[in-house]
Amino acid sequence: MAVLVFLFLPLVLPLTALPISRLAEQHLHPRAATRLLTGFGLAMAGCSALCLGLLGVLGTAQIPGNPLPDSWSDPEVRDMVPFHVEVGAASIAMLAVVLGAVARTLAGRLRVAARARRAVADLPAEDGPAVLPDDRPYAYALPGGSGRIVVSTGMLAHLAEDERAALLAHEQAHLTHRHHRYLLATRLAACVNPFLRPLHRAVAYSTERWADEEAAGAVGDRRTTARAVARAALVAHQGVLPGVAAFADPAPGPVPRRVAALLGPVPSGRAWPPAHSPAGPAAMLAAAGTAASALSALNAATALLLVLKAATPL
Repeated sequence: MAVLVFLFLPLVLPLTALPISRLAEQHLHPRAATRLLTGFGLAMAGCSALCLGLLGVLGTAQIPGNPLPDSWSDPEVRDMVPFHVEVGAASIAMLAVVLGAVARTLAGRLRVAARARRAVADLPAEDGPAVLPDDRPYAYALPGGSGRIVVSTGMLAHLAEDERAALLAHEQAHLTHRHHRYLLATRLAACVNPFLRPLHRAVAYSTERWADEEAAGAVGDRRTTARAVARAALVAHQGVLPGVAAFADPAPGPVPRRVAALLGPVPSGRAWPPAHSPAGPAAMLAAAGTAASALSALNAATALLLVLKAATPL
């Protein structure tokens, strides 16, 4: 029974990351917030995946014809490792759902990348942004290789010259800092454990804020960058390339917060929120949850291995 408790704990401990996913943007530089939240997400998702795998082992160990050693279904093992048919069936179903979600995410990512590359395939391979003759306003960073910025003539027509510079600097920041990797990592983490979805949304916002700050530094004017984000959001065409972060998502919420942040002071460069702020205890809670997840998963794996080894030779 103790083994089952340790196996289930990492599946619910990601809830400890919810407070910091909401507060990190207020007390951390978006660069630090992105890295911190991604670290929490990957660690917790890894522990959840390990525990799901161990639950799958428990769920299939006593099923005839399973690929595990036959001796694992001996009566000695049944006595030492409590087996519940419901737990076994649920664990197998959860593993199937997780693997399916991960496969769909990766396949969707490949489809979007292929579609984006086809859009710029006929353009000359040269330095600078790929300008597509399209009246629909959009702009995005296309990762892969050295990466490339894609922008439509419709978007450029709606921006002033200094705002265009902010747009290009924003997208270049996405490429330079490999923001697509943070987004993919946290999206896969959310596939493993749905409790990590708020954390993925927080990372998606933090990467945009990170690029905003880089753009503001490149053009030397935070107000110009804020104006470019706001104006692009008013005219941006939603859904031109699903799955690729656009310069300004027209959905309400993130854009007003980004503009407000750009009109405020430059965020602090600290890597951890101050202890006296609400984000300080929230970060400690997430760190404690991550540590507890790791210890629980390790404890469960070790205990299960030792029990099975004591009950029967592997």
